[in-house]
Amino acid sequence: MKRIGAVERNTKETQISAQIALDGTGKTELNTGVPFLDHMLTLFAVHGLFDLKVSASGDLKVDAHHTVEDIGICLGLALSKALGDRKGIVRYGQFTIPMDEALASVSLDLSNRPFLVFDTPPMADRTGEFETELAPEFFRAFCQNGGVTLHVRILYGANTHHMIEAAFKAFARALSMAVSFDPRRGGIPSSKGTL
Repeated sequence: MKRIGAVERNTKETQISAQIALDGTGKTELNTGVPFLDHMLTLFAVHGLFDLKVSASGDLKVDAHHTVEDIGICLGLALSKALGDRKGIVRYGQFTIPMDEALASVSLDLSNRPFLVFDTPPMADRTGEFETELAPEFFRAFCQNGGVTLHVRILYGANTHHMIEAAFKAFARALSMAVSFDPRRGGIPSSKGTL
């Protein structure tokens, strides 16, 4: 049985539908209006083996901030729906990914306690048309709405595209690990009995 979460969110700034299947094969249907984000979400799906559908219409004439943040909100909510009560999952995940000269490490906990640490060396203000300050905004929105404690550390790099790409790939692998089932665990992976 596939674990799937779907969300629709409509505001005066954005109209978004998002769906994630945790036990997928890496298929995507993406139309966010933000090409660099489409690229990052494709990498996220392929390397995490998530099936991902995202359609977004936003106030891109202002900038991409609302669209990127609200997609993070929707994907976080979709993740939480797909996880349900979180019984039997591994819960924790970590992965380190090299991307040419860049190295990114991600550690996460599906704890239902949202928190983001986003630690990077200096990056260019933009990669193409994408404002790099939107990367942590996406991750923050995802964490807050998905109940994820997430530590993203880009240890080093020179090319901003490579640094952000390594972070998304590491995030995908770490999340894939955390949502997988532990065959020895039938209940909630917490000494408290709840997440």
